[in-house]
Amino acid sequence: MDAAAGALAVKAYDDGSKVVGFFQKKNDFVKDLEENYHKLKSELGKLQARRDDIEAEFNRDKRMQATRECQDWILRVKEMEKHVSKLEEKYNSKGKPSWKPTSWTSRSKLSERMAKKSEEVHSLWMDGIFERGIVVTKSVKPVEKMGAPKIEDKQSLQGAFQNTLNYLKRDKITRIGIWGALGIGKTAIMENLNDNEEMAKMFDKIIWVTVSKHPSTEKLQEAIIRRLELSVEGTSSTTEEKAQRISKELEGKKCLILLDEVCQKIDLHEVMGFRSLQKDSKVVLASRSRGICYDMDADELIKVENLSYDDAWNMFQETVGDALSSPSIKRIAELVANECGGLPLLIDRVARTFKKNGKNEVLWDLGLRRLQRWDSIKVEGIQEVLEFLKLCYHDLDEIKKGCFLYSALYPEECEICVDYLMECWRAEGFMDYRYEIKDARGEGHEILKELTDLSLLERTNRIKFVKMNKVLRKMALKLSSQRNDFKLLVKPREGLNDFPKREEWEQATRISLMDNQLQTLPDTLDCCNLLTLLLQRNMFLMTIPESFFASMQSLRVLDLHATAIESLPSSLSNSIHLRGLYLNSCNHLRKFQFNIEALVKLEALDIRGTQISLLEIGSLRQVRCLQMSLSNFGMENPIEGEISNFNSLEELSIEVCSSKLWWDKIVDSVKKEVAAWEKLTSLRFCFPEVDCLELFVSTSPVWKKNSCMTFQFANGHPDSTCPQILESFCYQSNYSLKLVDVNGVNPRMLKQLMVTYAFGLINHRGVSRLSDFGVQNMNRIFVCLIEGCNEMETIINGEGITQGVLKCLEHLCINNIPNLKSIWQGPVYAGSLALLKNLTLSRCPELKKIFSNGMIKQLPQLQHLRVEECGQIEEIIMESENKGLEANALPSLKTLVLLNLPELTSIIWIDDSLEWPSLQRIKVSTCDKLKRLPFNNANATKLRFIEGQESWWGKLIWKDETVKQRLQSLCIFN
Repeated sequence: MDAAAGALAVKAYDDGSKVVGFFQKKNDFVKDLEENYHKLKSELGKLQARRDDIEAEFNRDKRMQATRECQDWILRVKEMEKHVSKLEEKYNSKGKPSWKPTSWTSRSKLSERMAKKSEEVHSLWMDGIFERGIVVTKSVKPVEKMGAPKIEDKQSLQGAFQNTLNYLKRDKITRIGIWGALGIGKTAIMENLNDNEEMAKMFDKIIWVTVSKHPSTEKLQEAIIRRLELSVEGTSSTTEEKAQRISKELEGKKCLILLDEVCQKIDLHEVMGFRSLQKDSKVVLASRSRGICYDMDADELIKVENLSYDDAWNMFQETVGDALSSPSIKRIAELVANECGGLPLLIDRVARTFKKNGKNEVLWDLGLRRLQRWDSIKVEGIQEVLEFLKLCYHDLDEIKKGCFLYSALYPEECEICVDYLMECWRAEGFMDYRYEIKDARGEGHEILKELTDLSLLERTNRIKFVKMNKVLRKMALKLSSQRNDFKLLVKPREGLNDFPKREEWEQATRISLMDNQLQTLPDTLDCCNLLTLLLQRNMFLMTIPESFFASMQSLRVLDLHATAIESLPSSLSNSIHLRGLYLNSCNHLRKFQFNIEALVKLEALDIRGTQISLLEIGSLRQVRCLQMSLSNFGMENPIEGEISNFNSLEELSIEVCSSKLWWDKIVDSVKKEVAAWEKLTSLRFCFPEVDCLELFVSTSPVWKKNSCMTFQFANGHPDSTCPQILESFCYQSNYSLKLVDVNGVNPRMLKQLMVTYAFGLINHRGVSRLSDFGVQNMNRIFVCLIEGCNEMETIINGEGITQGVLKCLEHLCINNIPNLKSIWQGPVYAGSLALLKNLTLSRCPELKKIFSNGMIKQLPQLQHLRVEECGQIEEIIMESENKGLEANALPSLKTLVLLNLPELTSIIWIDDSLEWPSLQRIKVSTCDKLKRLPFNNANATKLRFIEGQESWWGKLIWKDETVKQRLQSLCIFN
């Protein structure tokens, strides 16, 4: 028992000693708390100093970077700093080190952790001694491949890609802007530039940056720093220092900077630290807005067009695959592809959706019908694209949104006259109608430019017209359906014989039923909120019910042109807010049955081609824009003096397409009345004699004080068969002069010529060359048409000329000049024809040479050349006139059309001597002696189409069969 008690005593003593030791150790930690804290801070300071020294060493040389071992050590130091910081926070949370704790245990634990952490920090400091060094040569990939999609089989994308490559090879071009609609394929082009092997050889570095919708300098810098794998540890985080760091990194290197999805201007100096690009470096930016490309000082702009039908169909087939082996499904699939409007993004999404239908024809047909109505129902695959396309719309202000939605009233891909559209916009109130019409048109062009710059509307081949892509139009219709103030009933070109049902139109604010077969209208249309009613070109519509307009007090725009109506009903008097009334080409319209004086706000009236007399509209003194025909003056008893009632007119157009004698009877009085108007800003008028024109110019107060007055003057007696080429161009045709069937050069005409932009010389006599009018008088001419001038032998005689001639001319059309020998005779002074883009030569049987000696060197901008029915042309570019011609001649030529040239043997005397860097299309027809084409395997790299007869192609002679094989795939035989 004593032994047991002794054992227990010994155990108790041991346990007690352990306890005492434990508490003694804890007490020591408590006493050493402040010492451990300062020791930890000291060890951390040593560690940070070594880290800073190491970073300074590898940052000193931009060609070097930290070793992987060193980078890992720096990351460990970062983690250690975090741990120490937390301990320091705990230490300081209770006050200064002198604090008296309420918890002895917590002080002990904190002190112990600090002591252990000091050892760890010291150990990490020891690890910072790198026997193998801390830096290695930096290795950054010249390019990071993105796996670009294939675009070789998509003409619009491949063409834009090739254009960009060609521009990048030109020394003077440093910034290129690629623009086009959302989903059009800009990113695919940029990715192909990034991955292109030729680009990798041209540049030391290719830097890709996707710009967010709301970019900041910091975000852009971070993206570039990541791409260049720069370390910014230990340096200032200011944008200025980061910019300088990026600039130094790129110094002396050839860089290609690709900026995708640019939504606003980016200051490259602020981001990258240089005001101008480094030598041999270039920037390519992709944006949905042409304006942003301008803001970014792009040297060249490239618009990405919608895919052609063939390219769109090929892309659709490639995605869908085997299901199209069924002929019945293929027929439906072609209609599906066409609904996508040539937008690659939409084609891809729709094709993937329809691929799920397999070979089930019922599902394909159902899907097509839904797709055709996706503006009113949800369709799988469309919603994502719709939200994407909406981005452009939502960036617009409310006025521009209204103008965009209004444009959806017209059929898809329909050409809309710009002047007419702007009149409708103004009538609707999208532009301030208190301003003069000319100012409103200027405002309208600003709106139109933004819409076209964003590809929400597109310019057509006829520059005075625009159109809306079918996909964007459906988007506009869907968006309008979601707005209470923009309810549309839109059914143009649907073959309607009957007016739509009440539930379709009763809530509408705008109705478009143009281009149908309507024969009758409802007795009344209870639409008190209706603002626009478009019924034009319903050719079988003969009568309008008497009460039809009874409730349309708010109506602003009414278009009935090209209908068969004979009168307008009395109820139209209720439309007291009507501002635009279009009745042109209503050939049977003789009278108004309504009180026209009630239309107190009517501003724009078009009665061309009607039988309405001026007497009918004489009380409309507030009208500002009047378009009329000679017939409106009265067929049997011409009315003189009635036009004087319209002295508030700002724009007047009188079409003369009838009897010369009839117009001669009244022209003097009309001219005198018009000349007295003081508000006139635009006039389209025919002056039979030069004296008549001169008298108007000398007496018109507006003309004297306002040199900006737009005019379309004809001198002589043009009729409806006169060419309309002068009117197919944009603003410049608003300053046009057309001389028809006139003799010689009247000195009094030359002053008018000096302010003319569009000049037409038709059936003129007594001149042998255009330069007889004085080259100094033609410095502003933008477009020139010469037709039927039998005595003309050359266009310009360069003898004695000491200045550039026709320096602003962009379009030259020469037609039916039987004695024309040459375009240019004598020396060609530098700067002459420097802006010429389009040259058309037709029916000139004596013409033998097109490009006289030295002329071709002055045509760097020529894009389109058409030569037709010129029986003596043997060579397009003659050896005798073009010796020493450089290989890069005609660098901008895109299309070459050669028709019915029986003696043509060659395009150029040395078949493949030119590079043809921009040529995309060549068309040849009835040129049986042309046996060679001027192409090899290296030139004309952008050529995409060769049109001609298959029999002609089969007779061509080739130096190299591989050239024929290359070009064969481009052929379109007719």
